Amino acid sequence: MSEAYYSITQLIERLHRRYLDVLRSELNKDGVKDINPVQCLLLMNIGEEEINVRNLMDRGYYQGSNASYNIKKLVENEYLVQRRSDHDRRSTIIKVTEKGIALVNRIKEFQGKHAEVIQSEQSGRTVDLDAAAIALRELERTWTDYLRFQLY
Repeated sequence: MSEAYYSITQLIERLHRRYLDVLRSELNKDGVKDINPVQCLLLMNIGEEEINVRNLMDRGYYQGSNASYNIKKLVENEYLVQRRSDHDRRSTIIKVTEKGIALVNRIKEFQGKHAEVIQSEQSGRTVDLDAAAIALRELERTWTDYLRFQLY
């Protein structure tokens, strides 16, 4: 097995946990106490679209019970609104509220600052984020193909 591949798979997990820590820090700094980092990430993944809960899970972001719990909490704290689909009454549609969009925009602003620091020559840690994104998307595509088609 490639040492780089093994290292990347471990790094992905650590990065996810570290990113949740960064989100927690930003939420605390902003005095946001009624939402956790996972719920914040859920809001960011929904963005400004109106989405069927099932589609959110189909994208691979969340498991059923985990998504249900977090959606319930986000609705209770007025970050999301939830309604039944006009086309299929069994289906639930969710949309981020103005309060949620304001939070998402604050998080995007701080992400932009982080991106500037990472790409800044002054930091001494210049990183090609575009190349990193391409490599990670290719890894995701490879894993998705494996799960769908068991090609190898």
